[in-house]
Amino acid sequence: MASSLSSSLSAILYQPHCALRLRIHGRYFRYSTVRLLSSDNYASYCNLATRQRNSRRFSVNLSKNVSQSHLCFSTAATSEGPSLRDFITQAALVTPQTNPDTVPASEVVKRGRIYHETYGCQMNINDMEIVLSVMKNAGYDEVMPNPESAEIIFINTCAIRDNAEQKVWQRLNYFWFLKRHWKSNVATGRSKSLHPPKVVVLGCMAERLKEKILDADKMVDVVCGPDAYRDLPRLLDEVDYGQKGINTLLSLEETYADISPVRISKNSVTAFVSVMRGCNNMCSFCIVPFTRGRERSRPVDSIVKEVAELWKEGVKEVTLLGQNVNSYNDASGTEKEVEPGTNWQYAEGFSSISKVKTMGLRFADLLDRLSTEFPDMRFRFTSPHPKDFPDELLYLMRDRHNICNLIHLPAQSGNSTVLQRMRRGYTREAYLDLVQKIRRIVPDVALTSDFICGFCGETEEEHADTLSLIKTVGYDMAFMFAYSMREKTHAHRNYADDVPEDVKQRRLTELIETFRGSTGQFYDSKVGTVQLVLVEGSNKRAPETELIGKSDRGHRVSFTNMALPLRYEDNTSSRNPIVGDFVEVRILKSTRASLSGEALAITKLSLFYNDMDEEAFVASASSS
Repeated sequence: MASSLSSSLSAILYQPHCALRLRIHGRYFRYSTVRLLSSDNYASYCNLATRQRNSRRFSVNLSKNVSQSHLCFSTAATSEGPSLRDFITQAALVTPQTNPDTVPASEVVKRGRIYHETYGCQMNINDMEIVLSVMKNAGYDEVMPNPESAEIIFINTCAIRDNAEQKVWQRLNYFWFLKRHWKSNVATGRSKSLHPPKVVVLGCMAERLKEKILDADKMVDVVCGPDAYRDLPRLLDEVDYGQKGINTLLSLEETYADISPVRISKNSVTAFVSVMRGCNNMCSFCIVPFTRGRERSRPVDSIVKEVAELWKEGVKEVTLLGQNVNSYNDASGTEKEVEPGTNWQYAEGFSSISKVKTMGLRFADLLDRLSTEFPDMRFRFTSPHPKDFPDELLYLMRDRHNICNLIHLPAQSGNSTVLQRMRRGYTREAYLDLVQKIRRIVPDVALTSDFICGFCGETEEEHADTLSLIKTVGYDMAFMFAYSMREKTHAHRNYADDVPEDVKQRRLTELIETFRGSTGQFYDSKVGTVQLVLVEGSNKRAPETELIGKSDRGHRVSFTNMALPLRYEDNTSSRNPIVGDFVEVRILKSTRASLSGEALAITKLSLFYNDMDEEAFVASASSS
């Protein structure tokens, strides 16, 4: 009997994707991919386990689902030897598709207080909101404004450039100080945490530098990659057993579609909604495919549900997020095989290393549904790749007023040879043709972009082409960076980072100056026009008298806080605008970086554009 039980247990535990559910004192814990202790460490671990365990008997019910059947058995553990729990040293959680919000509040035990910091892109901000939701469901629902008062410190990281990583290391040094000198910090009033804090590194840097981070002089307790956030409560429990918690497995399926994020910004009228994760583009300079994994998209229905909840909470503008947002492909419903280059169309002149095998609902389909169901909510999206702008998407943006006339169109370089080395899938000429098409279909569109200077082998002539592209296109905004070599990338394996640092910085300065010399015209052109502004708060330069918000093109607009008529009522009612109002503003002044004007009325998004369409129709009829 004992031999049979032992062989059955061994057969289960050594399965590569073994799923375990342990019931200890009435509570269930789910694990998978269990790794057993090595024989070298077994003896010392048995001694430790024996000391840690009391003499009470407890039962462990272990079940495993094997091809529709369940193998169940139980065992009793005493103080004479290690239990099953003592053999489990690390588990990489296979993400269960269950909604954490369904756990009854009465079953959630209050745990430690949380402090969090986030570095990097909007996706990281949204990820932190997902983490807070996971932790809240596990009983960690108290968030502190400073790390000195917290028992759990989260730092969500970015690995896109070396500068971002250096900032994280600086913060980790301080958190290490809080941990190491906790008693003296509490005694002197520096720290108010109830026990030494556990430091958790999340995100892309966790995925890229997992071993280095864990080995950094006991700085960090848990390292968790972007696809493993559901596993955080278990990883933190592992620290209590004297172990390091680590799960950086990338997933082909995880989208966190069933998790309702805990919004970090309170009383906000804008929100980020993640619609897809990962990237298949494999640009030679970019680490994202290695830290975020392959592309996978959330089902449309789950996105619509989240946006509906935000609308009920008073959110008026949603930014749809993805590493490559407009390559969205929801094939969760009716899937169909596609022949690359036929049904899945890229913008003309663009190509991709990755081929689409199944096609579902595309980004235009998602935007179509959202803009139809929420006509008084604005929609933006970032960050796209230029290849994924088929005509269908552009015409939808033209026809739907609540899809903002703002397109982020990352160029990275203005030279075709550099673009080829970057593996971007287009030439300078194809990019310029796309710009012309966009402005022809969506005439009042604002364009923004990304640029990298000093990429491997970039010559002065190639750099000059980038400067000329900026002048030719003219952008409302641009993000510009000096190239930073990242390990694992195609460039790291195949090219030399041979542009000197001082040359990179000089070229970066030239990029910035060229951009500033061309962007002002787009702000100046708005003087005299009436813009619809979503009020986001007080103007920091004049908080008592002025409000500030964004126009459709993303321009910052300030105006005097005063009583205004309500367009959507009887025109006799009036009040001062509040956060979340749409306000008509006549632009009077441009600083070439922001706008200011005279507020005319408080209105609704759909009403404002309906009035504009009627005025345009009357003007057209009278002229004919």
